[in-house]
Amino acid sequence: MRNCCYIIYSPFLDRYYIGETENLKDRLQLHNTGYFKGFWTSKVSDWEIFLEIPCKDRSQARKIEGYIKSLKSRKYIQKLRNDSGYMKRLIERFD
Repeated sequence: MRNCCYIIYSPFLDRYYIGETENLKDRLQLHNTGYFKGFWTSKVSDWEIFLEIPCKDRSQARKIEGYIKSLKSRKYIQKLRNDSGYMKRLIERFD
């Protein structure tokens, strides 16, 4: 298991969710079973992994998570997935 920042996507809601975890497979299952009661991710069960950003530790994962959330940009999230240079620069920024 390794720390990562992750982005999941719900086709039904057409929304992204950004988080951090040590075990993405288990975390995705928790999102899809409504484990996080009261969170808007519990409204649907079609979450799929959109992007996993490997991090050296939890601190880096939380910084990257906060940065992506602060941008509030679908375009940036899509560029992270489609252009490896974006992810590389993001990781280096919080290294």
